[in-house]
Amino acid sequence: MRLAQRLALRYIRTKFKIYSGISKRLAARRAFKLFCTPQYRNRKKLPPVFEKAEKLQFTFEGEQVRGYRWNHPSEKKLQILHGYESSVINFDRYVKPLVRKGYEVIAFDAPAHGRSTGKRINALIYKNMIKKVWELYGPVQNYIAHSLGGLALSLALEETEHDGSHKAVLIAPATETTTAVNSYFHFLKLDNSIRGEFDKLIRELSGQPTEWYSITRAAQNIKAQVLFLQDRDDDMTPYRDMEPLMNRNYPNFRFIISEGLGHRRIYRDNKSSKAIVEFF
Repeated sequence: MRLAQRLALRYIRTKFKIYSGISKRLAARRAFKLFCTPQYRNRKKLPPVFEKAEKLQFTFEGEQVRGYRWNHPSEKKLQILHGYESSVINFDRYVKPLVRKGYEVIAFDAPAHGRSTGKRINALIYKNMIKKVWELYGPVQNYIAHSLGGLALSLALEETEHDGSHKAVLIAPATETTTAVNSYFHFLKLDNSIRGEFDKLIRELSGQPTEWYSITRAAQNIKAQVLFLQDRDDDMTPYRDMEPLMNRNYPNFRFIISEGLGHRRIYRDNKSSKAIVEFF
């Protein structure tokens, strides 16, 4: 970690100590706001395949969501969903092979990401954005989703009519939100006394507790054929979170376990991408 980053982190930790001393509720609100605020936005130059894409845009919760489409129209539609602080342009290697297989491919940057506007994202916002895309550009039967996109897709599938003809690839998905919150509190050294207020805010936002935002929980309601890729060395969405789901032996879930790829290299890996394209 660079000196500037260490100083910024120290400043944030100090602020939260002050907030906590004033009010646990205040500290929790500020912590939740930061939790939902990406600190990095990918605005790199568009890869050639994205330069040639049809550009799409729609309004969602007051923000402009921007995306791309290839091979329209086609009866077979596939949506790409990126992860936290990422962008769909990171998945350029998948577009041409899927188009060659006859798919109409659509890909949108989530709010607060890439070339879309906004400052906040969480699983609930992302889930509702996915449903809006289906409404405007669907029906969509196939999906490739990474990290937070995987959790959001799982929640959206629960609320959308689908069957075993649908297919979903989950790449290092954010399987358990509780793990993400635990890691967040540990990293910022947040006072555990505000955790109760933090979890209360999540319940007030959606009517559901933190642990409800779980792919392990949602899996029982997912009818699609699922290919789940997970690396043992992923320190962001850990392997241990995936094990309880794998042990349930759902017939529509298939798992590919790798080592040494971590959280982001996994979707850029040639062996992984080959398995993903062949799944469709």
